[in-house]
Amino acid sequence: MNVVKFGGSSLADGPHFQKVINIITADPKRQIVVVSAPGKRFSTDTKVTDLLISYAQAVIDHTDAKPVIKMIADRYEAIGQFFSLPARPIQKIITKLKSLPDEDYPSNAYLMAAFKAHGERLNAMLLTSVLNQLDIKARFVDPFEAGIIVTDDPSDATVRPETYDNLAHLKFGGEKLIFPGFFGFTPNGQIATFSRGGSDITGAIVARGLHADLYENFTDVNAIYAVDPRIVAHPQAIKKMTYREMRELSYAGFSVFHDEAIIPAIEGQVPINVKNTNHPELPGTLIVPEENFQPKHTITGVASSDRFAALYLHRYLLNKEVGFTLKLLQILYKYDVSYEHMPSGIDDLTIIFDKQQLDDHTIHEMCYDIKNILHPDQLDWIDDYAIIMVVGEGMRSKIGTIENIIRPLAQNNIGVHMINQGASRISIMLGTERADAKKAVKQIYQQFFTLKSNEGSNTHAN
Repeated sequence: MNVVKFGGSSLADGPHFQKVINIITADPKRQIVVVSAPGKRFSTDTKVTDLLISYAQAVIDHTDAKPVIKMIADRYEAIGQFFSLPARPIQKIITKLKSLPDEDYPSNAYLMAAFKAHGERLNAMLLTSVLNQLDIKARFVDPFEAGIIVTDDPSDATVRPETYDNLAHLKFGGEKLIFPGFFGFTPNGQIATFSRGGSDITGAIVARGLHADLYENFTDVNAIYAVDPRIVAHPQAIKKMTYREMRELSYAGFSVFHDEAIIPAIEGQVPINVKNTNHPELPGTLIVPEENFQPKHTITGVASSDRFAALYLHRYLLNKEVGFTLKLLQILYKYDVSYEHMPSGIDDLTIIFDKQQLDDHTIHEMCYDIKNILHPDQLDWIDDYAIIMVVGEGMRSKIGTIENIIRPLAQNNIGVHMINQGASRISIMLGTERADAKKAVKQIYQQFFTLKSNEGSNTHAN
């Protein structure tokens, strides 16, 4: 049995729905379907989720919501009309949409979460009705029925462990089960949404909970590529990679998955196949457990991100002072700031932060405390910072990889401020100035993927 998930661009309108239905019916193993809300039909269009956010805000602000309700209703009606769906299931969806303000919400945050979640919820109801209209037996499965229980955080929920016990007891036969992605229910019965990549997370949760043979994630790209196509035109596709390679690359900017989205599938050891809704015949990229994986090449992919900043701290004999790092971490804890990496030497230390959790006031106060408590000889805040991740299971058994990474950067006058290799030995992190990041990625890609390298090959077929 396979779990298949479709993103918003795959469900934007009636013709896209038809492609999805063709994919579902092409393989009888595709029994569990997870759907997103309808996405953009064209570049200037508005996603249904964004319309629902406007709807929620109008309710919160006590302004007229009728125009946005009509826009949302029109989207679902148009899809229903494409399939000549009877009036009753469409009317049920519209009635549910209009009744959202009448529900009881503990706060505006929960109201917003519930409204946003209904893009997926109503779309799953609609797809179920369309499938049954086409004599394809299907059943809508609400997360409440399935027992998808999440933490009590309305817009950044995480799955609770009892969810997997609940899913294991879900009863179903030969019908297709249609799940809405993006949300679950708190122990108090309130809707709470996942963060970014919410439907991907639901797909991974369901795949693990139902012990799927494969989690097929359909999107609008043919595969995961070895580098961002916006940096290198027509990059090579990755045929197969490991979970941890995907995690490392997602963290540094790969946009196919939010880096936390596939964790449930990883925990359940369910292989993941990323495929294109518009070209389902293509093999896509298969993401598999590390066990028994045999890499064919040193590098699987290279990615970069400029969402980082760094704090450089220098103090003589830093390595001799017991408790120095503990004091530093206590300061970060005081300001509710987590760090990403902390490479160090005998007299210096660099702390790398995700800037999304920081503001100017926090940076100022945190640095003030570090100066007064730790008394560094030098303390510099580096806002112009990017990281590059070079990732590959083949690096573990290959000597000279760092040299081959650094050489083309030096030849092109690209400065490297930091080098860090994790204990797993499948990734090397570089720190550069933002302006150099894309140039560095391009040079590394050319070194390993387009030039005759020490591997004696200019092809990539992991």
